[in-house]
Amino acid sequence: QVQLVESGGGLVHRGGSLKLSCIAFGSTFAINEMGWYRQAPGTQRDQRNLVAQITRRDNINYADSVKGRFTISRDNTNNTVYLQMNSLQPEDSGIYCCNAKGPTIEFNYWGQGTQVTVSS
Repeated sequence: QVQLVESGGGLVHRGGSLKLSCIAFGSTFAINEMGWYRQAPGTQRDQRNLVAQITRRDNINYADSVKGRFTISRDNTNNTVYLQMNSLQPEDSGIYCCNAKGPTIEFNYWGQGTQVTVSS
């Protein structure tokens, strides 16, 4: 099993920046891919949308809406994945959840999420 703990959310003005962190505990050796998903205000957890993901081989994928503004990175030594978010806009607001996937369908874990609010 894997436990994920996110931090770094908060309230910022339009154009501001935040850096999110996600620390993984447990069977981290089995993680093949980690990602950040956003649950928009007023939506359910099963409606989370991918923001960015990074694989064990450092293949990276971003949602079109964040390309050029967000950067995902990881620190394998500390089992941590980061999401640097720049030029934040109100539509970036939501609960950002960390996800870890492994070798099987069942190996799919979520953190509790961290709230990001961008004011206009």
